Amino acid sequence: MLMSLELMLNGINIALITFSRVGNNLDGSIFVFFIMTVAAAEVAVGLALLVALFKKRKSVLSDDMALLKN
Repeated sequence: MLMSLELMLNGINIALITFSRVGNNLDGSIFVFFIMTVAAAEVAVGLALLVALFKKRKSVLSDDMALLKN
């Protein structure tokens, strides 16, 4: 689940860099910087969720994610 989100963000980054280079401005590069910051925060949250899931259930299967509600 998290990997597909990362792939979408990287696709957006490539498009923004391309449009930035074609238009000779830095607006796309600035957006890429912020998108990479959000992606890094998303990875940290995802890793924290996986660690919490493993500590509680001794499994990292996404089917067990609903069990964290208890």
